[in-house]
Amino acid sequence: MLDERLYRSLYRIRRIEEEVARVYPTDVIMSPIHLSIGQEAISVGICDALGPEDVVFGSYRSHALFLAKGGDLRRMIAELYGKATGVAKGKAGSMHLLDPDAGVMGASAVVATTIPHAVGYALGVKMRREPRVVVSFFGDGAVEEGVFHESLNFAQLRRVPVLFVCENNHYAIHSRQRTRQASVDICRLAAAHGIEAHRFDNPDVVQLRAHTLEAVESLRRGECGPIFFECTCYRWREHVGPNDDFAAGYRSRAEAEPWFESDQMAVVGRRLAAAPRKRIEDEVEAEIADAFRFAEQSPFPDESELYTDMYQ
Repeated sequence: MLDERLYRSLYRIRRIEEEVARVYPTDVIMSPIHLSIGQEAISVGICDALGPEDVVFGSYRSHALFLAKGGDLRRMIAELYGKATGVAKGKAGSMHLLDPDAGVMGASAVVATTIPHAVGYALGVKMRREPRVVVSFFGDGAVEEGVFHESLNFAQLRRVPVLFVCENNHYAIHSRQRTRQASVDICRLAAAHGIEAHRFDNPDVVQLRAHTLEAVESLRRGECGPIFFECTCYRWREHVGPNDDFAAGYRSRAEAEPWFESDQMAVVGRRLAAAPRKRIEDEVEAEIADAFRFAEQSPFPDESELYTDMYQ
């Protein structure tokens, strides 16, 4: 059942990140964290429409994307703990998650840098004539980088099978979009390159999935060039760290309240009967407890690993 599957994914991501936030002050997590709480529906709605053969590239706020695409939870938490069993052997941390077996090709702490990676991967897919789709996730701050425009221009020239997804949460760290961009219509930036662009304001997860299915099938069949989605959202926690930051002065709790009320996890959860909802929640809680135990019990990397996987 679609609602059950979507609720499981939404609830799972939310509770994993809440647990990350809970343990973070103990210093067992060895990297900065950028939580996706409040933004989960975008990753869930889009990734549920993808196949196992499709791949995604993300930004440093990529926990939701990693999990929605099927990344290994145990190895994700181990990576946050800096353990050898992590997705990058404990060397990369929260901002550089990857799981190629699940189609998660990597995230980066440097704004906009995975956008050209996604375009290059999509060019390879096209050259090999593979029926696969590449999705590039990034925030509203990334559209201010030159490589954003270079990548969109190249993608359109080569007509590569890439879906660009801008998760517009209206802030780049503490700076409002309207104070940074002369025009806040990000879709116009994509349209200027001749790319089909769609804006979804605080999208319903089921509707976003339906739009994504349509776009992905067009891309898979080679019927169009790249497609661009702008999805507005709102992060509930601080830019980096486990807490809220409404006392910091750059935004207010009143501004956030409408986003709390339209929370897609709650919306979908209310459509479920009590029994299946409890079953899903119990199963997810057990999985989360297991993943954190795995991370806690895993060893740190051996000293011999210090100079492996290094490139100059």
